[in-house]
This record gives sequence, C-alpha cells and structure tokens, in this order.
Amino acid sequence: MQAEPKKSLVGLEFEVEVGPVAHGGHCIARTEDGQVLFVRHTLPGERVVARVTEGEEGARFLRADAVSVLEASKDRIEAPCPYAGPGRCGGCDWQHAKPGAQRRLKGEVVAEQLKRLAGLTPEEAGWDGTVMPAEGDKLPAGEVPAWRTRVQYAVDADGNAGLRRHRSHEVEPIEHCMIAAPGVSELGIEDRDWSGMASVEAIAATGSQDRMVILEPRPGARLPLVELDKPVSVMRVEEKDGGIHRVHGRAFVRERADGRTHRVGSGGFWQVHPQAADTLVKAVMQGLLPRKGEMALDLYCGVGLFAGALADRLGDKGAVLGIESGKRAVEDARHNLAAFDRVRIEQGKVEAVLPRTGITEVDLIVLDPPRAGAGRKTVEHLSSLGARRIAYVACDPAALARDLGYFRDGGYRVRMLRVFDLFPMTSHVECVAILEPAAKGV
Repeated sequence: MQAEPKKSLVGLEFEVEVGPVAHGGHCIARTEDGQVLFVRHTLPGERVVARVTEGEEGARFLRADAVSVLEASKDRIEAPCPYAGPGRCGGCDWQHAKPGAQRRLKGEVVAEQLKRLAGLTPEEAGWDGTVMPAEGDKLPAGEVPAWRTRVQYAVDADGNAGLRRHRSHEVEPIEHCMIAAPGVSELGIEDRDWSGMASVEAIAATGSQDRMVILEPRPGARLPLVELDKPVSVMRVEEKDGGIHRVHGRAFVRERADGRTHRVGSGGFWQVHPQAADTLVKAVMQGLLPRKGEMALDLYCGVGLFAGALADRLGDKGAVLGIESGKRAVEDARHNLAAFDRVRIEQGKVEAVLPRTGITEVDLIVLDPPRAGAGRKTVEHLSSLGARRIAYVACDPAALARDLGYFRDGGYRVRMLRVFDLFPMTSHVECVAILEPAAKGV
C-alpha cells in the first residue's frame, strides 16, 4: 500500500524567539511544539514571524524566512541592497547585519564547528576568536565592500541578467550587484539583452585590466554579438561536453599575487576577493616558515599560487610537488611556474596521484581542498609523511573541523588558526590552520 504524501508546510507562519547562528547563513529557532526552524534574514535574540519556505510534516527541520521583525537586535541595520530580503536574491546572507556583527557571527559558526566536529576550543586551536576583514573592507554600517571579482549572472526567460534566489532556480533581475568589484560592474552586464543565454559569468582580474565573459547558451541558441562597455575576452560553454572554448580574445586572465603574475584559464580557480590571494599566501608562509632546501607538497594546487610562493622561499635546492585534478589548471600552473626548475606539477586526484609518487617524507605540506575537504584517507596518508608543518586552507569550517579531527588521530595538533572574512555580506569565511606533530606541543 502506497504511503500518503506528507503535507507541505510551506507558507505556514510561526512567531518565534531566535536562537544562535548556524552554519549556512541562518539562525536556529523552535516552534512552541519544538519543531526546529532554520531562519534566514534574522539575528540571534530577535523575535520574528517566520514563514516556512521548505519542509513538510514530520521533517527533522524546516527552512523559513523572517518576514516580520517584532523585536530587533541592536546589530540589525536596513539592508543596503534593494534585492536582499525574503524571497529575493540569494547571493548574500547578512546584508541586514552590521559589519562587525557579521564577523562575530562567522566566528561563532567556526567555533561551533570546531567544538562539534573536532572537539577543539578556540584556545586549543591557537585562535583568538576574531575574524579578520580584508584590507579596505572595514566600512561603516550601511556601506558594502565591492569585492566580488567573479560574478555568475543567471538569465531569465526575457533575457534579463540577474542572480538566483536562495535555494532556487528562479532569477532575480538586478540593475547592479553591490558586492561586484568595479571591474565587473563597469562591463554593464545588467544593461544588455541576453536572450538565448542560460548564464553569463563576468571576470575582472586583479592586478591587470583583463576582463572576460563566459556565455552559456540555452540548447540550440546562437551566441549574441557581445558589445560591452569595456574590452573583454569572450568564451562559451559547449552544450555537448560542458567544456569552455574561446570565441574572442585571450583564453585566460592575468592575476597578480605574491609579486608574480599568474595565468588563469577560463573556468580555472582563483580567489574571488581581490585581497584574498595575497592574504592567504602571507598567512600560509608565516605559519610554515619555509627553510632553504626543504621539500614541500602543494595539494589541490590550482594554477600554482602556493607552489610558486613556496618555490620562491625554498631556493635552488628546495623542491615542490604540486597535484591538481583540473587539466586546464595544470597547464596554467606549469606555465606560471616554468621559471622554477625544481617544481613539478602532476595532474590527477590527490588520493590517486600521491601514493603513486613514492614520496615517503616531506618537510612542508600545503593543502587547499574543495569545499568537501580532504577526507580521512588523504589525511591519514599526509600524516604519515612526517612534515614538520602543514598549512590547511579551507573555505568550509565544517570540512576543516572534520579533517582536523583526522589529523589529530594521525598525530598532529593545530598550532595556529586564522580566520578571514573574504566573502563580506555572505556566510562564508576562509580559514588557514597550521599544524605540527603533536609531540612538539608537549
């Protein structure tokens, strides 16, 4: 006998007291009968009317938006962005919070993930609890840093460029994204008709005038003639294989960090905040303190940002092995690091390539894994290599905390943790954890 479909609770409203912040850009509240709500557009301590946006009877939790604020937090401000709010653009999570409060909330999330998933207090992680803003981002309440150097616009059925609504494929047409970097805004993407396109990604390089747009046509649609307010390279996403191919101009942009220029091909990874690459290199190198002649690994190395920084500091007798799965990124890394004789870049997944290298010991390791983290098997392998220091760069505090737990099982402790607010107005942070053998900390 087929089970009765569960009744949707979408649209139901509850008056609730808002509890602590949670990972993902929302706060936790409970209804009178104990049902857990993950509520966006609110702040801890507020009393709000929460309208359910996702969930059904019997669900472990419901998702909701605060549609009316009955008692406001002292940290609440009027959202500067006209597209922020319930049911609107999903690009930002904390437009309604003062900048200092945003960083404090992010710090609470990192601390909670460390405690829950790694059993670490901030003190045990060598962290003072602060979330550092990037240079130039410390602005008064109501002002928004324009930091996003890569913006992927979705295109609606009428050809208007916009951004996706939260957890939705629906498009919120916009005239201007406040967090877009000036180099993106000056292209005038929002002013054009993009009929036939599914998405338009705009990239404005840091440290060069390179601009690129990547067009994804809808099935069967032809590319438009791209005439924007500034010169751009044009790429397209192929329908058959999802590959990115050059239409016009260079197939890469030039990014500047750590005193060097890096070629980054279309679709290649580069930090989105203009200060991020330099900020992270500085934190990693200060934590590792590389010595001349050492051997280092750079895992998930992208286009070679950390590998180049290491090679610079390890000197002629030092050596760096980078591992990266993306074919185009590997080509770029080899180009970017061609001046270093003792740098090698291997293509493939870290968990497959690293065992094949035959490496049994190294001095230093940098890993900057994707959002899901490195995982137990890879961490166990890294822990066996005897590195005197390991730098773990993470964009997801939950994945970081899980992997720190695995490193502890492998005999490593966290010496220092630094947390950076490289994604203002959103719930995301970037962390750099420095680890060393636990015996050194005794």
